[in-house]
Amino acid sequence: MSPFRFAVITMSDSGARGLREDTSGEALKLLFSDNGYELCHYTIVADRIEPIVEAVLEAIETKGADLVLTTGGTGVSPTDVTPEAMDLLFEKEVPGMAEAMRAASLSITPKAVISRGRAGIRGQSLIVNLPGSRKGALENISVLLPALEHALEKIKGSSADCGEG
Repeated sequence: MSPFRFAVITMSDSGARGLREDTSGEALKLLFSDNGYELCHYTIVADRIEPIVEAVLEAIETKGADLVLTTGGTGVSPTDVTPEAMDLLFEKEVPGMAEAMRAASLSITPKAVISRGRAGIRGQSLIVNLPGSRKGALENISVLLPALEHALEKIKGSSADCGEG
């Protein structure tokens, strides 16, 4: 069982209006719950910078999320502004996570090159941006899953060695 709490925030104009089912958010909730993480917050917000920032801050500051998974808004469409919202949230970027997700996705689809998802730290919480499709979100997070608990421990101040025996 993981000692960590997680939040899922879906960026979708139609989802926020109740016109689209959130399959990626539901899949992430199930995956992380099955891996022992505790869900502390879930919401769907419109693809706008202000609601995205407010939702992430609520997840971290009010709900106590150690890990915030966002899904959607990472492409190149005019309404895709999740990466820009992260400019207002990240205190530290973790580029290796985004690079690993794009590299793994590129082996599946050439469209991965237009993904603009990012990963970063705010306080003692990790924020990871994932694609809006269920398939894309699960493929991307599966690359990070083996290292997430260690990353969260380090973010919280663990002095444990990062090297593997």
